[in-house]
Amino acid sequence: MSSHGAPIPMTSRACGPLKGEAQVPGDKSISHRSLILGAMCIGETTITGLLEGQDVLDTARAMRAFGAEVTDHGGGRWSVIGVGVGGFAEPDGVIDCGNSGTGVRLIMGAMATSPIAATFSGDASLNGRPMARVTDPLALFGTQAVGRTGGRLPMTVVGAADPVPVRYTVPVPSAQVKSAVLLAGLNAPGQTVVIEAEATRDHTERMLAGFGAEISVVETAEGREIKLTGQPELQAQHIDVPRDPSSAAFPVCAALIVPGSDVLVPGIGLNPTRAGLFTTLREMGADLTYENEREEGGEPVADLRARFSPDMKGIEVPPARAASMIDEYPVLSVVAAFAAGQTVMRGVKELRVKESDRIDAMATGLRANGITVEDGPDWWTVTGAVHGNVAGGAVCASHLDHRIAMSFLILGMAANAPVSVDDGGPIATSFPIFEPLMAKLGAQVSRDTA
Repeated sequence: MSSHGAPIPMTSRACGPLKGEAQVPGDKSISHRSLILGAMCIGETTITGLLEGQDVLDTARAMRAFGAEVTDHGGGRWSVIGVGVGGFAEPDGVIDCGNSGTGVRLIMGAMATSPIAATFSGDASLNGRPMARVTDPLALFGTQAVGRTGGRLPMTVVGAADPVPVRYTVPVPSAQVKSAVLLAGLNAPGQTVVIEAEATRDHTERMLAGFGAEISVVETAEGREIKLTGQPELQAQHIDVPRDPSSAAFPVCAALIVPGSDVLVPGIGLNPTRAGLFTTLREMGADLTYENEREEGGEPVADLRARFSPDMKGIEVPPARAASMIDEYPVLSVVAAFAAGQTVMRGVKELRVKESDRIDAMATGLRANGITVEDGPDWWTVTGAVHGNVAGGAVCASHLDHRIAMSFLILGMAANAPVSVDDGGPIATSFPIFEPLMAKLGAQVSRDTA
């Protein structure tokens, strides 16, 4: 079943050229953080362009449960009247985070150093995902967590009554883990230090600075060292959320593989810790250009133009780039199916523990559609069939994973036979306007009825 109802089977068919402007939703990572940091301020934070997908709506509901006043003013405009650092109230009921690993892990961090308890749960996919990667470092502050076997939800987190600052080296590249520790450090006295060997998306650091926290980032022999001084009084802000590069990936990649396409995606956030996919596509020979480059709210932004690119070639994606494009590997593998030669993706074990095992899900589905794929614990390769030779014709399992569902629907837009997914319902968690947006460009995606 989908995360919020009965399964919604969907099918995508080959279509004519995709043309026009794709107004993708606001950035999901920044939307989550805007609500959480707004709730930890004193005063009113206003937000425009908030992504109104189910994941973010679940986070908004959670912030209300912790005592913040969160209001939807319509048209992507929201406001949050916060309770201050350490001011969270104990929620009356279970915090349901739906399908969102980002939401649950960041919220756990935000409440971990307040003397309250909260129980977290989610859908079947989220309840199967590991939480120890977050609860282990939070325990260093004095936080306690009790969940199901393997550190899985449902889980009750008891915040530290007398938190202590920590120094923590993130064992694997994970912006969620780093951010959870930093959010917990806000209500711990002294300095909390997080060290990451490989840089991950830095929205939390940028936004903490914007909200008035005392935070510094330096490169050391150990890696990227982030120091945060605890117990600040965060200042309410206005946040204009840039459009989500992870959502932009889908119309961009579709345009690259559908003959004759020319699609403009305006106002995309190009934070260097998020733009790895676009760098990779250009290295493969994609006709992808940046127009009107600018800065908005401390984040680099540009309009992306993507045109049909029949002569792309497979490459070896540098493992160091994985953190900047971890969510985009599924749709990259679809583009790789239409390129010449082999695309090699290494250092991607994080994909094994996302909403689904994304390596296995994509490898299985691509093979069913006639593509040669090899995979291992932290790598996979796709041997391109070249444009015009991708068979298609399969029904692929989405595994309650929005990015898997959308990736296979993009595949169907240029394959020789239609491609179906067993459940497109989870798409609403991150990209609720995916279907009408792609239809406006000229795609043929339909919901299958019995």
